[in-house]
Amino acid sequence: MTLLIVGATGTLGRQVARRAIDEGYKVRCLVRSAKKAAFLKEWGAELVPGDLCYPQTLKAALEGVTAVIDAATSRPTDSLSIKKVDWEGKVSLIQACLAAGIERFIFFSILDADKYPEVPLMEIKRCTEIYLAESGLNYTTLRLAGFMQGLIGQYGIPILENQPVWVTGESSPIAYMDTQDIAKFAVRALSVPETEKRTFPVVGTRAWSAEEIISLCERLSGREARVTRMPINLLRTVRKILRFFQWGWNVADRLAFTEVLASGKPLNASMDEAYQVFGFDSKDTTTLESYLQEYFNRIMKKLKQLDYEKNKKKKDKKTPFKKVNS
Repeated sequence: MTLLIVGATGTLGRQVARRAIDEGYKVRCLVRSAKKAAFLKEWGAELVPGDLCYPQTLKAALEGVTAVIDAATSRPTDSLSIKKVDWEGKVSLIQACLAAGIERFIFFSILDADKYPEVPLMEIKRCTEIYLAESGLNYTTLRLAGFMQGLIGQYGIPILENQPVWVTGESSPIAYMDTQDIAKFAVRALSVPETEKRTFPVVGTRAWSAEEIISLCERLSGREARVTRMPINLLRTVRKILRFFQWGWNVADRLAFTEVLASGKPLNASMDEAYQVFGFDSKDTTTLESYLQEYFNRIMKKLKQLDYEKNKKKKDKKTPFKKVNS
């Protein structure tokens, strides 16, 4: 089976590529920049140039491909809008896959996307789910809640560097999951017939609020967090202002998603059926405690090593050189 991964340089996409390669799939990655994707080639993937926003580039990339895993999404820093990438780009990809006779298509959506029609990213994910289901492709949709990897920049690093940790509104408990575990489900779906033309939640072992994560980080790092709360009304005002400028549309749309995270409503679902169908044991899923424990252990060890080397250099400078008379 030749597998095409779209969005393979992203936080999730790279883990999907790594997992697929390790399991023996012939992996091809659709990339906009071969330079930025060089690490994928080193892992053993084939790189093919292409872009969801340029449908004419997709036909060649899909030649000889059996299955597609779509992990692409727009980023807040992109010049392209969410609509351009996550809707128009995905529609083009689905149409190209139909024309190419692709046997399997794995799509990542967001949990509870149907409950937030006013949030652009959520509404687009919901519409894409419907379009994919009606397309005729043999699909599997995995609905995600959040990545553990994102918590390092949001909480871990600011706490270690004594920088403010921002909390907006009434934080929603979220069932974050390690992208390596999500990748396991995505790749396994390719070989489990029971996942065909079905949708599953793929979330972590439990939901965590911002306050609980901050408390855990404080305990593991031995440092106190500087928590700064942003009123939800201020966030809404900033979003409205950004909508006046074309360059701010993408950021404004992302801020709308932040309101979901500040609504106080849990982003979580039962994984009992998913574990049964995919053949995984929940005990093998990374917990947030173990993920952050490993991160802080590694960082604190590195910091101690740097402090030791720094103190050693200071000590060496203070020790005068003694001339030995022969």
